[in-house]
Amino acid sequence: MNQVLLLIDVQRNMLRPPAPVPAAQAVSATITTLLERARAAGAPVIFVRNNGGEGDPDVPGTPGWELVHEALPGERVIDKSTPDAFHDTDLAWLLPPTASVVVAGMQSEWCVRSTCLAALEHGHAVTLVRGGHATYDDGEPAADISRKVEEELAAAGVRMAEPSEPF
Repeated sequence: MNQVLLLIDVQRNMLRPPAPVPAAQAVSATITTLLERARAAGAPVIFVRNNGGEGDPDVPGTPGWELVHEALPGERVIDKSTPDAFHDTDLAWLLPPTASVVVAGMQSEWCVRSTCLAALEHGHAVTLVRGGHATYDDGEPAADISRKVEEELAAAGVRMAEPSEPF
């Protein structure tokens, strides 16, 4: 299978102090494992990095903007400024038309959701890894928000997978 690992906003401001997501330790471990598995399988890896605006914790060039994992030679880094990683980026051109996209990253209800839906619209098979995405508490526990996003995306055609399944 032609799988591509798409890591969305796996940046220091989301996963490291001073304000990590509640599940930062667990989701970081899952993402690290996925990245290791993808690299071992020779699967392409694309990092999507959010460029925040003035006053945001992920303003380009700040420590919060930095990726948690270093991109290796041949791995691409795409910068975005909207939740949809396809919008105004080269992502659509970097993904082979028949690629199955395996998604992990931040924030479940924003960038993960928007990018998964956009990937479906571009004709890709999309897999979202359980435990490989997270968000902040916002009126309800973060875990509940992430679970609801999984339900919505599954209904839209995204496959849900355990961390041990892809690659």
